[in-house]
Amino acid sequence: MDELETWLKQALVPGCNAEARLQLLERHRRWLDQPAHHFIPRGSPRYPGLLATLPDAPSGLLVRGNPDALSLPQLAIVGSRNPTPAGHDIARRFAGHLARSGLTITSGLAIGIDTAAHRGALEGGGRTIAVCGTGLDIDYPRANAVLSAEIASGGALVSEFPLGTPASRSNFPRRNRIISGLSLGTLVVEAAVRSGSLITARLAAEQGREVFAIPGSIHNPLSRGCHKLIREGAQLVETADDIFVELGPLLAAVSPTSAESAESTAVLAPALDKGYEILLDALGFEPASVDDLIARTGLAADEVASMLLILELEARIDACPGGRYARRVSKAAK
Repeated sequence: MDELETWLKQALVPGCNAEARLQLLERHRRWLDQPAHHFIPRGSPRYPGLLATLPDAPSGLLVRGNPDALSLPQLAIVGSRNPTPAGHDIARRFAGHLARSGLTITSGLAIGIDTAAHRGALEGGGRTIAVCGTGLDIDYPRANAVLSAEIASGGALVSEFPLGTPASRSNFPRRNRIISGLSLGTLVVEAAVRSGSLITARLAAEQGREVFAIPGSIHNPLSRGCHKLIREGAQLVETADDIFVELGPLLAAVSPTSAESAESTAVLAPALDKGYEILLDALGFEPASVDDLIARTGLAADEVASMLLILELEARIDACPGGRYARRVSKAAK
């Protein structure tokens, strides 16, 4: 019995008869004959080392894309399936910035924050990994079929489930342990107190990985899960540097190390949306408070707060003492 057959026998539900197992085995062999389709048993040199340290690591993984991507330094980004527009934007821009800095972004391909994280990483020119809660021959969710193909072209889709496994509520907590297990740390962007994202964060903590959370408005129900994580010891994140500093030497090879890299990040940042342009126009080189900016722009307080976070992340502005902000002067202007 070869490794694929052994894994498949272990992965199937009890009671599956010999004929059904044989048919499914042949189905897997045909799938693996296609380009960029792989099976990685535990113990293989290609099996991701961080995941292999877990006592409940999968006995095998199916991979669509580049299997070597699974061993790259990764940060998981997870959150609500129904985020606010600000939360979606924060996840996308954080992922883009971190991917440009060399991190591989890992998430679960769900609608919402997961999708924003995958998209942001691709827009940043980096790699992203999607851990699926179904068989890899099933497009789930269907709305992300095109995104799945884009992820596979440079990164990978990965699943511990046999082909043909449909979406099931019980599959997703199992998937979440792989998301956190592949990653050096997990960043939660927006999450309700009862949320699958908090399960991922708890698993990350149990696995000895770092947990990060982005705070939000006290009036936003999707901030409460993040605030709960912070009270329990998660690292509060305001900029990407907070993540790089906390992960420390583990990210020495991929972390920005100089003002020059910060400048290049700003150059690579995507064009600003109209709201960001309005806010930057209202923000001069003299420090201004959030209240000043709300009065100057007419934007809502939550919008201004999230926009300032993104602009600081992209090295367009600097935080000043007293909770004020000022536009960053580029080297060329000095």
